[in-house]
Order: sequence, then structure tokens, then C-alpha cells
Amino acid sequence: MTNPEQLSPQGQSLLDRRGFLGTAGLSTAGLALASMLDSDGLLSGSPAFANEVGPVRPKIDPNNPYSPRRPHFDVPAQQVLVIYCPGAVSHIDTFDYKPELTKLHGQTSPIIPEVTFEGPPGNIAKPFWEFRPRGECGTMVSDLLPHLGKQVDDLCFLHAMTTDTSAHPQGENFMNTGMTMEGFPSFGAWVTYALGTESQDLPAFVAINDPRGLARSGKNNFGNGFLPAAFQGTDFNAKNPPNNLHRPEALSANADRGTVELLQRLNAKHLERYPGDANLAGRIASYELAGRMQTSVPEVMDLSGETESTLKIYGVEGGTELRGEYAKNCILARRLLEKGVRVVQLFNGSDPAGGNGITNWDSHANILKTHAMQAEIMDQPTAALLADMRQRGLLEHTLVVWATEFGRMPFLQGNGTGRDHNPEAFTCFLTGAGVKRGFSYGESDEFGFKTAADKTTVYDFNATLLHLMGLDHERLTFYHNGLERRLTSVHGQVISDVLA
Repeated sequence: MTNPEQLSPQGQSLLDRRGFLGTAGLSTAGLALASMLDSDGLLSGSPAFANEVGPVRPKIDPNNPYSPRRPHFDVPAQQVLVIYCPGAVSHIDTFDYKPELTKLHGQTSPIIPEVTFEGPPGNIAKPFWEFRPRGECGTMVSDLLPHLGKQVDDLCFLHAMTTDTSAHPQGENFMNTGMTMEGFPSFGAWVTYALGTESQDLPAFVAINDPRGLARSGKNNFGNGFLPAAFQGTDFNAKNPPNNLHRPEALSANADRGTVELLQRLNAKHLERYPGDANLAGRIASYELAGRMQTSVPEVMDLSGETESTLKIYGVEGGTELRGEYAKNCILARRLLEKGVRVVQLFNGSDPAGGNGITNWDSHANILKTHAMQAEIMDQPTAALLADMRQRGLLEHTLVVWATEFGRMPFLQGNGTGRDHNPEAFTCFLTGAGVKRGFSYGESDEFGFKTAADKTTVYDFNATLLHLMGLDHERLTFYHNGLERRLTSVHGQVISDVLA
């Protein structure tokens, strides 16, 4: 046994029963306090998730799955707007200037394969619209999109995007869920799963569908996949509000309110019997949110308070009916972001059966007419939305993403009037919180046929979007069927060059 006289004064003090109990009590309390501070991300110099490795699954209160949660690290972006254009916008006719196509217009070339997605191709074709330098940065944008061309000093282009598929349904799935197959969570679902929402009276994730209907992959583009159902997107638009929000005329406001209060009490008692049932708690939370939406959704959808100048700038009047409806959707997107909705996904294009340029950007024939028709709908309202968000200060804390599933070929199809699918090179752009302005990343080759520098995969793209939202794409996971699932699977690198 150790001689007490050989111990240090500190060690000898621990042999005293009162001193030992006092020290142990203070130590235990200190450990508990440190654990509580760490779980809330309040330790000095530490993010909410201090571990250096391993998966991070957000701590979700089953009684309130939408409550706001801290990101993995601090970033300026708190919300995200995704503007998605189904059908594959032609990068070489919009944002990716290739003068070589004009030089070789009408000629054959070794780059032309014997067959593409829809059959034998034709010859090299110059852009169908003239390109001009825009803004102070001088970025070349075609006359097809003159309004967005005025925004280039605030945009960050990615010109070397690639994808793993040349089919629209799989391309939409891949871009919006990180997988070509169906049944996987959408980007918006992953973000709301991780971060919840500041708005408790509106959904955390709203999908604003095109006035013409759903895109090719339908609700899979904004679905929850294997994540809890609470994180799927709620879809409605300015023309079609959510169903069943209006109180029946035969039911008075007092009776309606009393019914809701009774249901809340009954649900609470039922939940007490099954305290560990997260699905039940989430279902009750969804029903309660639906009740609050009876007031909040009509308010946010009421555009009567918008000024005449605002409606004119967005293009609600003066163009086609479809442009007017899409313009209203753009205003609705801004209003939802102003109310604190975490993720808004705005679609420009539709048709689950395929549109061939009529209901979306899929221009296999007569691209001069069909792309012009889609641009008339999309260009002015989208540019007005970006400018309006900037003027209102929304871009200081909102990331904006403009995307499509792949590009189009630098040569014509056999019919001589359209361009086929091109998964080897296309363009997307970002703007807003955390993103460089007036910047271009990556290059396609001289024809816009394949990537030439800084190739960007869809995995890289999604990894970067999550990073801009303060989320580590390698650690944000959900355990499903024996695997720690991620939006980016086991791939993806953050594109640090585009970060402000």
C-alpha cells in the first residue's frame, strides 16, 4: 500500500472523505455541463458536431421534426432556391460560347459519332442565337436569354458539368436525388432533414411545379425517399394551392377551431401511450402543420399586395399566358423565402410523357422555335426574381441554384432541326450566399462536346451545394438497409474554387 506521506498535497486531499466527495461532485457536474454545451454546439471554437470523422445524423425531436437545427459549420447561406429546367437546356445556345461552331457550321467532323441517343446525327451547327459580352465581366451569353444576360456579374457558371446518363427520367433523378434510380431522397429532403426550418407555419420544403404540370420524374424530384416522410417537398404553385385548406362554408370558424383543439388533445394523449413512436409523432406534427397552413398558405399566395411595377418587372402581363403563370410562381418563390421556408424548388418545364420542346426544353426538332418558346417563359421572370431577391437582401443568406439534367450536342440530329442529348458537357450556375460573383469554373472543349478542364460531376455539384449550406456531404447520413446513405453516395468533392 502506498505511504500517504509519499503522495502530493493534491493526492493527500483526495484521501479526505469530504474533499473527495466535493471534488467528485464538481467534476460530475462539469462533465454534464460540458456534454450539454457540446450537444448544443456551444463549446468555444466548436461546431454543433465536433467529431472529426464518422457519420452525423441530426438530432430530431419526433414531436417537432421541423424545428431548426444548426449546420455542421457556419456559413452565410440559411436557405436555398433551386430553379430546375427539365428537358436539357442547350448550353451551346445559351451560356457556353463556342466560336468554332460558327467556323465549321454545316461541316462534318471527326467528333461526330455514328449514332447518338436518338439515332444518326447530322452536321456541325452554329449557335441558333448570337452571343454577346454581358456585364462588366464580359461573359458571353446568347440573345436567347437577354434578361439573365444582364445578371452575369452576380452569377457563377459551371461550364464543365457532366452526368452519368443521357435519359431524362434518370437524368432528373440523378441531378435532384444523387441517384439515377427512383426511391432516393431529394436534395431538398436532405437539407430539411439536416437543418429543419425557421418557419413553423409553412412547410420546410416547397416544390413549385411548372404551370403545365409535373416534370418527367414527377414527385421523385422532391420526394423524401427513405428519409422520414416529414421531409418530402410540399408541392403547389400560384395557380394550384394545396388541396383541402379552405374551411367548409357550413362549418363556423369557432367550430373549426374547437375541432382542431380537440384533435390536438386526443393526439397528445395517444402519443403518450407510444412515446417512442417517431413515425406517429411525425404524422401528428404533419397534421398540425397542415392546420396552421390553412392560414399561412392563403396569405403567402395572395399576390394582391404586390405593386404594379413588381408585376410588370416579373412579366406577369404582356407575354404569353404561360409566362404570366411562371412569373407568378417566381413571385411566390420569393414570398416563401421571405417567410423563412428553408428550401424552395422552382420548376420551369413539365410533362412526364416527354415534351419534345413543347412543354419543356427537350428540343429534338425545331430548336429555333421550341427553345425560343421556353426562353420566353423562363428568362424575364427568373432574372426579375434574382434582381428582386438581391434588392431585398435575400441573397445575403440564400443560395440560388439554376440547373438542368444535361446539355445538347454541337451538331444537329438527322432531321436537321434539333440537337440530341449530351451528358458529356453542360452548364449550370449559382448565385447568392457564399458564391463567387462574375466567375466561371471549368471549360468544355472547342465544340462544347466534352469537358476540357475542371470536369464537374453531379456528385461534386451536390457536395458543393451541401457545403454552401453548412453541411459536410461525407458525414450527413441516414442509416438505411445496412448502409450509411449519403446524397453523394461514396463520391464527390467540394468545388472550393467557386466559394466566396
